[in-house]
Amino acid sequence: MTPILFLDYAGIAVFAATGALAASRKQMDIIGFVFFAAFTGVGGGTVRDLILDVPVFWVVNHDYLLICAVTAILVYFTAHLFESRYRLLLWLDAMGLAAYCVFGAWKAMMVTGSPVIAVVMGMITASFGGILRDLLAGEPSVLLRPEIYITAALAGAGVYTGLHLMGLPLMAAALPGVAAAFLIRAGALKFGWSFPPYKAKPGRRPEDIP
Repeated sequence: MTPILFLDYAGIAVFAATGALAASRKQMDIIGFVFFAAFTGVGGGTVRDLILDVPVFWVVNHDYLLICAVTAILVYFTAHLFESRYRLLLWLDAMGLAAYCVFGAWKAMMVTGSPVIAVVMGMITASFGGILRDLLAGEPSVLLRPEIYITAALAGAGVYTGLHLMGLPLMAAALPGVAAAFLIRAGALKFGWSFPPYKAKPGRRPEDIP
């Protein structure tokens, strides 16, 4: 297995675990676990491949679905061991985001050769699985939390893409990208890093703005 393929599999497995944890919070049966895991695990990559107009990765290689299924079954039998499953979900999501933003940027760069598209596809690959998971589970979206999220994916994809353009070998560019994304997201979870929110003019409620 090549290192970049390992990033792909790792991102799939970690995001699948977050989907299965969401199913555990809803007290679903094992089929629900597998469905949530697969939906979350392949969601971001599916959107990426459809936009890039390339064969959808899990249709070409069904090993990705097997990874999701095995991960779901493992979580089904172990989720009860964790006291705060939502907190674990957020940290696993951070790990998946870090791996997948770099892999998405790498794949887009290979397909298009455009650094701008690479960064955008890295962000989409890393974030859409979690967005779809929260939508399906009826949970508050990770995007609506105050901490930095999308920015971490953009930073990781940007670091990888920049180092790639400088001519660094694949993993020498990929690992700093993974580290940058994870550290930013970890700091957001640990210390509440966030950007200043938009505020309406005094005396006006947000829902009153046309």
